[in-house]
Amino acid sequence: MPRLPVALAAALLLPLSAAAAAAEVVVFAAASMKTALDPIAEAFQQATGDTVTISYAGSNALAQQILQGAPADIFISASTQWMDEVERAGDVAEGTRTDLLGNRLVLVAHDEAAPQLTPAPGFDLVGALDGGKLAMALVDAVPAGQYGKEALTTLGVWDHVKPHVAQADNVRAALTLVATGEAPMGIVYATDAAAEPNVHVTGTFPKDSHAPITYPAALLENASDEADRAFFDALGAPEADAVFQQQGFTLLN
Repeated sequence: MPRLPVALAAALLLPLSAAAAAAEVVVFAAASMKTALDPIAEAFQQATGDTVTISYAGSNALAQQILQGAPADIFISASTQWMDEVERAGDVAEGTRTDLLGNRLVLVAHDEAAPQLTPAPGFDLVGALDGGKLAMALVDAVPAGQYGKEALTTLGVWDHVKPHVAQADNVRAALTLVATGEAPMGIVYATDAAAEPNVHVTGTFPKDSHAPITYPAALLENASDEADRAFFDALGAPEADAVFQQQGFTLLN
């Protein structure tokens, strides 16, 4: 785990009475947030004595768990679609939803010598795969896969590429396929590529080829104590912003 920024830990210090019992904050977060969110949570724990338990997975799977009654306090989705589902079900605490972060979609390769590609209408992605597979998160359910499919469709190459796609449960699983060389190329977020030294960015998808990549965050109706609110507020603090930006996210809050 990266070394915790001293300023971050200091900024999260909260006044605690000697008799205050440690609380647990349960966070359901999109898998692509792990590298940035882990050090933020660790700093919060060191500063407060509270415990932050984070479940990382595809936003679709997390949303379904919440809808089925999973006891989460905070939800951070990698798309507005799955937050909308949770909000429509009445599980979002009123007035807490906020668009926290943005991201970019990139093409990555395992081979450091892989040629650079410019994702553009009709570009030869199948040729670049050279008989291998294109790793993607589930294209009809997981946000990274949905954005990727949308981008390839917009650029007119999805029908050609579709038979060559290897789908994974979430974007970090797709990233692992490329990092280990099981797939020569993949589509992931820019922040995932930055977190994995064994992949190399070979192209960035045009912003107008897919819907904006937005990470909404919200307190859930299950949130019941001050620690839940404190950690939620910490996600928008300047010190957390610095961590998110360092990992390649754009700030929306």
